[in-house]
Order: sequence, then C-alpha cells, then structure tokens
Amino acid sequence: MSSRREARERAMQAVYAFTLGGDEAEHVIASVIDSQLGTDKEAKTFATKLFLRTLDISDEADVIVERYTENWELSRIALIDRILLRIAICEMLHFDDIPPKVTINEAIEVAKRYSTTKSGQFINGILDAILLDFQKEGRLKKVGRGLVGMDTITKRTESTEE
Repeated sequence: MSSRREARERAMQAVYAFTLGGDEAEHVIASVIDSQLGTDKEAKTFATKLFLRTLDISDEADVIVERYTENWELSRIALIDRILLRIAICEMLHFDDIPPKVTINEAIEVAKRYSTTKSGQFINGILDAILLDFQKEGRLKKVGRGLVGMDTITKRTESTEE
C-alpha cells in the first residue's frame, strides 16, 4: 500500500474518531495518525494536514454534498461515506498538487475497504459531478502534478456546457 493511501486511511479514521469521540484534535492525531504511521514523517505530515483541513471545511463540504444528493438527508448517508466525501472535497479544493482523478480514485478504494459494497459507486458518482462543477466554477486551482488529467476534465466540462 502506498504511504499516501495509508495516510488517507489514517486521516479518515482520525476524522471518524474525532466525530464520534469528541476528543481534542491533538489527541486524535497522536493516537490515530502518529501511532499508526510510525516513522514515516511524510505520511504523518500529509495525514495530519488532511485531517485538520478536512475538519476546517466539514460544514462547507456537507453543504456541497447536499446539493448532489437530492432526496437524501445528509444524516442518511453512511458516516464513512460522508467523511470520505469531505476528505475528497478538501483535497480537490485545498491540495493543489494532487490531481482530482487521483483524489476520486483514492476515495473509491478506501470506501471499498471500509464502507458498504455500493459505497465506491456512490462516492464516484457524487465526486464526479462535484468535480465537473468545480471546474466550471473555476474552483480547481491545481499546479505541478495536480494538473495531471486536467485537460480531460476541461474537455468534459466544455462538452456538458454545449
């Protein structure tokens, strides 16, 4: 498993623990992220940043998800799926070096491991729609490696505007 995948899994577990446990973020980082990622400083840094930034944008992410889940109350979506959607939205908007398609693929793979059998499909559908709208709205600010695949996204966005 890549260290980034494991870092994403630990960030997801940290958000889950924070949401249900009510502990301070620093305690969750120490007990979930630092203890599980051992000596991999890069993975710890990434997981911690992803965890904290996801907490910062959780309310905004929930509003975004509600726009794409008509006839579904947010509370009816499995908690793991909601957390993975928040993390993916956070990556799309605030991690400019991560290509959006990598973000979506990683969310799907983590969902397959930790959530329901249909979660991967559900997350893929929601995130794909969000991605196209973020591109149309000019909200995706990618640089370097984050630009990989953006030409395809731009073409898809343009074809849906016609």
